[in-house]
Amino acid sequence: MACTSDSWLYCLAILLLIAIVESAEQPHLSNENGVKTSVFLSPKFVLEPGSVSNKYYYDLDFPRGHIALKDFNAEVVDEAGNPIPLQETYLHHWIVLRYYQQKGVEIHGNAGFNQSDHVVIVRNSGVCDNDNPQYFGLGSETRRTATHIPDPYGIEIGNPVEIPHGYEEKWMLNVHAIDTRGVRDRLGCTECRCDLYNVTVDEYGRALPPDYDGGFRCCYDETKCRVKEGFYGVKRSLYLRYTVKYIDWDASIVPVKIYILDVTDIWTRSDESKGVRSQHYCLVEYEVESCDIGVANDGCTHTKSVRVSLPTSGDVIYGVAHQHTAGIGSTLYGQDGRVICSSNPIYGEGNEAGNEAGYIVGMSTCYPVPGSVKISDGEILTLVSNYSSARRHTGVMGLFYLLVADSSAKPDIALHAPAHVHVEMKIFIPGLGVVLFGTTIILVLIFAFQIRSREKRDYEAIWD
Repeated sequence: MACTSDSWLYCLAILLLIAIVESAEQPHLSNENGVKTSVFLSPKFVLEPGSVSNKYYYDLDFPRGHIALKDFNAEVVDEAGNPIPLQETYLHHWIVLRYYQQKGVEIHGNAGFNQSDHVVIVRNSGVCDNDNPQYFGLGSETRRTATHIPDPYGIEIGNPVEIPHGYEEKWMLNVHAIDTRGVRDRLGCTECRCDLYNVTVDEYGRALPPDYDGGFRCCYDETKCRVKEGFYGVKRSLYLRYTVKYIDWDASIVPVKIYILDVTDIWTRSDESKGVRSQHYCLVEYEVESCDIGVANDGCTHTKSVRVSLPTSGDVIYGVAHQHTAGIGSTLYGQDGRVICSSNPIYGEGNEAGNEAGYIVGMSTCYPVPGSVKISDGEILTLVSNYSSARRHTGVMGLFYLLVADSSAKPDIALHAPAHVHVEMKIFIPGLGVVLFGTTIILVLIFAFQIRSREKRDYEAIWD
């Protein structure tokens, strides 16, 4: 329809409606005092009772440019954006990996990603050589674990000087979720006991070791945990909603390095005389045997420890542990026995998302005063992970995340006073206020158009 002088109000209403629909599909950009927040949704994953989704998503929606990351958190939600409690969908883990990909080249599938000559994985600063390369990652504790990086520190990304010529920086997301609605043994399913999943080979078709009774090698993508007979539940589409806070990079920001320590680390120390270089081989998961029958169950504690050393020295800016159900805390000690950071689990006490009874819903964190906790060059650290052993547990983890800054950096807190936060949203629908405002304007314009048309008809009838 052509817009004439008589129908311009109607055309204006149509154009406004189109503008509102388009705005729903684009992030809302703003910049208030430099702190930015982006909220994204992962591609959907579909689960039914007992099923497992452990998928990898490449070229993830992520803030671009030379920036400093200040915070990253996530949670599982449904199509309406409602948080999903852990007793329905257990979030085993999510991780975010940084990589460079050659321009003009497409990567298909996880195998193609790992084997491609066109991809350069940008690992964290250590210490595992074979695993744990991620920049961010948590599990069931994600909703109530602080992850913000205090001023004036930040994780530097997007530096054009560091990106190889002909490549571009991208991000990958791995989400491992287990639908435990109606399962026969909820804890057994979340601990990936092989008998409950009825598997004898891993996801690559390799036979599992006879003594491997449970762990992530038994709950891989599209496996299914045993469901109670007669239980039926609907399939549903879920998403990982993740929030990234960041600021534009400038010279006043002090960069931090990411270290992920693993209590299963098998450390081969360097020996120049034999041509052996230092290597850290991390198993990632381990098993907790139940305590002796004669020991009171309430007092049973399984302790696992490992000695490690960081490749560089620095100031500890942040620390937190990652444990599974039955974890009772983890501590990192310095060579002289001092506590560098102690991180303890927070167990839920209710049914609502973020407070699920029996689950670890958060981990306490460490934020030392800048410069007060240092790790020396070559210092031998001891990581201790404690679990209750009142019963047996499979596939448990004992990771420890550290952010470390160069001690020689001169932080200037005044340059990074607390700032107001704006939000860049990329979700299903625009904000309710925008919708209501736009709808009101459209209705007013249409109403005005109808009145004008009626007046015109009345005016013409007089002349008939």
